[in-house]
Amino acid sequence: MKSEKATQILLLAAGLVFFLVGIFRGEAAVVLSKAIKLCMECVGIG
Repeated sequence: MKSEKATQILLLAAGLVFFLVGIFRGEAAVVLSKAIKLCMECVGIG
């Protein structure tokens, strides 16, 4: 039971680290830009 909890905490921490690294590298802006382009294509505007 303890090892399962430790694994969950470790994976959560690793996910948070990767999330923050992506933000600092500017990946959030890239993802938002792609999402906007995709939505515009689906609507038929772009």
